[in-house]
Amino acid sequence: MSKFTRRSFVKLTGGAVAVGMTACAGGPSIASNYKHRVVVIGGGYGGSIAAKYIRMADKSIKVTLIEQNKHYYSCPLSNWVVAGFRDIEVQKWGYEGLKGHGVDVVHEKATKIDAVSKTVTTASGQKFHYDRLIVSPGVGFRDLEGYDEAASHAMPHAWKAGAQTVQLAKQLKAMKDGDPFIMVAPPNPFRCPPGPYERASLVAHYLRKHKPKSKVLILDAKDKFSKFGLFTGGWKQLYGYDTPNSLIEWVPGGEGGKVERVDAKTMTVYTGMEEHSSSCINVIPAQKASPIAVNSGLTDKSGWCPVHLDTFESKLHKDVYVIGDSSAAAGLPKSGYAANSEAKVCASAVVAALNGKPTPVPSYVNTCYSMLSPDYGISVAAVYKFDQAKPGKVQKIAGGLSPSNAPDFVRKQEALYNESWYQSIMADTFG
Repeated sequence: MSKFTRRSFVKLTGGAVAVGMTACAGGPSIASNYKHRVVVIGGGYGGSIAAKYIRMADKSIKVTLIEQNKHYYSCPLSNWVVAGFRDIEVQKWGYEGLKGHGVDVVHEKATKIDAVSKTVTTASGQKFHYDRLIVSPGVGFRDLEGYDEAASHAMPHAWKAGAQTVQLAKQLKAMKDGDPFIMVAPPNPFRCPPGPYERASLVAHYLRKHKPKSKVLILDAKDKFSKFGLFTGGWKQLYGYDTPNSLIEWVPGGEGGKVERVDAKTMTVYTGMEEHSSSCINVIPAQKASPIAVNSGLTDKSGWCPVHLDTFESKLHKDVYVIGDSSAAAGLPKSGYAANSEAKVCASAVVAALNGKPTPVPSYVNTCYSMLSPDYGISVAAVYKFDQAKPGKVQKIAGGLSPSNAPDFVRKQEALYNESWYQSIMADTFG
């Protein structure tokens, strides 16, 4: 990172969270006579952290986490599973750690939010009353002609880790040598901006070893993507990018890369210019807020949930907060680490509000690693601060990218840091 060391990054971000949580903590440590109730929908990087940190800050608040799945499969590092380098079980996490912090975990699907009566209803008909509600449900998909639930089994997106991840890995393994691995990349904004290009990189590594007649074809709605220079530079070094024998071909939107419809029966995707077929097609559709956020009136015409950036309280419904991928948090990426940071800011704001204290001025962090091969890593990191003069924006105050001309040993170090980053954030989320 330029002008910014890893140690100073950890000190600044860790200190910001500690100060915020200390400033807003209040109320006695009471096991049963709760002063307030907070309900959290979604047990991923945002929801789990929010639930945990509220309980850590104030034991007088009853926190109920509603998450339909008994186990969480993490998206970060799931591209390794697709490319055959990692078992899906390594991506599997449970909720015992949150229960240890006193969070009530309810494994049901939240189906309805009533902001007037302040209740959340689940699929079984249970109702949960709240003083504050935190919604962290992830993303939903926008319509793409020909792509429905049935088509997603033939052309898996694998953008929600778990069964789809395993399915895409199996299809890659069964793919005919000589067929292209076709990826349909989504338009902005979407969950994990570098994710499609990391996946393409790792699949190219797999093809070189196991299906040397094949290549990766990326059909992209965009004309540029996250870490563009670092990815294309790495592709040139590793996979002969921009040469006749390149293992990766990227077609931007301006050159006919935008896919307009798909046909799962014939395994064909259609752009405005041509059609492409293969036995293995990874369709990542355009995205929007999760259905429960849409159906509960938390979204605007953008398809995302507008929020106040100092608290993440919805601009449309009082006492409801939206964090993570569904939020329209201008200036912050839709990443797991950003969701973690947003959750801590939100938890701090909720505890402060419930205890009648002023909202702390927040800072936010993001760091993201991407792997181009098992021993070639790149990263981006940033620290942001809430802009009190322009409350609709956040101000980037520090950060940096991996150097473009880094030697091989630095890329290998970044690959090691990637695994350490993963274990750290998962321990924070579920420990």
